Amino acid sequence: MAEKQKHICSECGYEAEVYSGHGFFNQHISQVVCGNCHTVQNLTVGGIIAEMVPSFGSEFGRLCPNCMSDDLKLWDGNSCPKCGGKMRPEGEKDFWC
Repeated sequence: MAEKQKHICSECGYEAEVYSGHGFFNQHISQVVCGNCHTVQNLTVGGIIAEMVPSFGSEFGRLCPNCMSDDLKLWDGNSCPKCGGKMRPEGEKDFWC
């Protein structure tokens, strides 16, 4: 099952969409934090697209979709990239494919 849910920082109000599970083509979405623009970014990883574009096989060596920086690290799922506060899930989960 593939779901997405909004996460909001309790300190500054920053919002991010967080994806879990695998999509229709067996891809998954990883969340990374950009050290340059201080945002949570979603990267499509694996599945059929990785067979065609090998760089999509992992999160490493990728660029931030927002600012094109290569200063990315996996997001811990809790810390706000803007202020360091705690981010929590909010609202209903939706499906993605």
